[in-house]
Amino acid sequence: MENDGLLPKHGGYRKLVGFQVAQLVYDVTVRFCERYVDRFSRTRDQMVQAARSGVQNIAEGSQASATSKKTELKLTQVARASLEELKLDYEDFLRQRGLLQWPQDEPLRQELIDRRCRSADEVAAWVVGVSRRGGPSGLCGLGGQNEQPHLTPSSPSTRSALSTRVFPELSANAALVLLSVACSLLDRQVARLAENFEQQGGFSERLYRVRKGKRGY
Repeated sequence: MENDGLLPKHGGYRKLVGFQVAQLVYDVTVRFCERYVDRFSRTRDQMVQAARSGVQNIAEGSQASATSKKTELKLTQVARASLEELKLDYEDFLRQRGLLQWPQDEPLRQELIDRRCRSADEVAAWVVGVSRRGGPSGLCGLGGQNEQPHLTPSSPSTRSALSTRVFPELSANAALVLLSVACSLLDRQVARLAENFEQQGGFSERLYRVRKGKRGY
């Protein structure tokens, strides 16, 4: 039987795509809050902590999996719940400022997913590139992707619009896209962990099997 030892392999969370995307969300959220959320606002701390919780609980759950599959499952669910909370904060940010939240069929969503950004810098570069193309249809009056922006990049009015509306709107939506990916991956992970726990049990069951094997009956 594969991996018959008492303590199975554990702690490999850095290789999990869900962890990698959650960590990217954390980095993006820290940068987003530094730029667009009042530093005296409680929401700023809550967003950063929710993003951090997503990352830390995946790691802690993975490390605990050697002796408690139940704990791994629970902490992974906590990570998923934290990211759901963060999604609501980004949605509130957009709604309260009268900014557009992208619909599910917005092409930029898939474009960002396909880009497979690995750092906050890469996400930021994508946001800048989209803003120069004019963004999604109707974004702050700059026109759709197939239209020429009404404002030239060098004009003060363009710089003002980019800083006060376009960049925050694009950045928040980009974070929501990444969050959707992370949540989807965690949903699959939770389902897999639950199935494994149901079929194989936890540490107590593993201890019983190992002791039984050692005794030869």
